[in-house]
Amino acid sequence: AYKRFSELLPKEERENACSARVPKSQILTLPELRANPFQHRICHVFSTSEAGDDSMSFEDFLDMLSVFSDSATSDIKSHYAFRIFDFDDDNTLDRKDLELLVNCLTGQGKESRLSSAEMEQLIQNILEESDIDKDGTINLSEFQHVVSRSPDFARCAGLQR
Repeated sequence: AYKRFSELLPKEERENACSARVPKSQILTLPELRANPFQHRICHVFSTSEAGDDSMSFEDFLDMLSVFSDSATSDIKSHYAFRIFDFDDDNTLDRKDLELLVNCLTGQGKESRLSSAEMEQLIQNILEESDIDKDGTINLSEFQHVVSRSPDFARCAGLQR
């Protein structure tokens, strides 16, 4: 992990990799993230940058690798998936988050986009299945409940290699 992290840094910074931050643009060159539709959210969720630039320290990088590893528990994976899918960082998945989530999963091209009616029906179905307290949003515990009933979640959500 240290070798992979330090290779993302310019040569002159590699000696001090433990105290360096890798820019988001470099993190996005990793093969595991290059084709991931949530790549920007992943960087945002795992970055502890006070500058808000989504750069990563070695510790951030390790956290990200550990969540994506096969040995991470489904609770850990679902917790981070929830944070990644919570596009507005308000600790709930509302209709807007669900629409962005569906668009990320189906692709950004016009031919793969759902119609407004299809999107509305899909969001309604998701909420009917997941929104246990019927408040119009999905909180972390509701999300984890749904995920616990879906054994292929980690693989399908891109949280495993």
